[in-house]
Amino acid sequence: MDTFESIATKLEPMEYAKKHIPADVKKKVLEAARLTASGINCQHWRFVLIQDPALVRRLADDSTTGHWVASADFAVLVLTNPKYNFHVFDAGRVVQDMELAAWNYGVASRVFTGFDKEKMTRDFGLPSDLSITAAVGFGYPAKKLLGRKNRLPIAEIAFLDRYGQKLSL
Repeated sequence: MDTFESIATKLEPMEYAKKHIPADVKKKVLEAARLTASGINCQHWRFVLIQDPALVRRLADDSTTGHWVASADFAVLVLTNPKYNFHVFDAGRVVQDMELAAWNYGVASRVFTGFDKEKMTRDFGLPSDLSITAAVGFGYPAKKLLGRKNRLPIAEIAFLDRYGQKLSL
């Protein structure tokens, strides 16, 4: 799939089909994360692939905003090192690359950032020196996604040379 088409059509469902995602697609998702650029190339992020259905449900229980992840086939925890002032930015880049890699294979995804840190650390054996920055649930969509996004027109969000100056391309 063309990269722009992936960006234009990727939606974030909250419900996933009960269909297993092949291991090679999961590996591509993790490879996309690994290959993502990081500030000063420090590669400070770490990833936890959660694919046991009971643990995916536990992740949902440990979440304050991602209860929907219980229906995902798998999830990836994105851990970053908070000593770098760009760690959250790097996590965003990693998440976007994983999501686009997955969408290339028809696998939908959704991210959440609300966690009960104490429970997550205990349940997934997370180190104390890394931040739980994001979690991404992956799965085949439960229903056909239409690919329509509710977005503001480009003229309302992009400007030429100066904020407020009309963009003409």
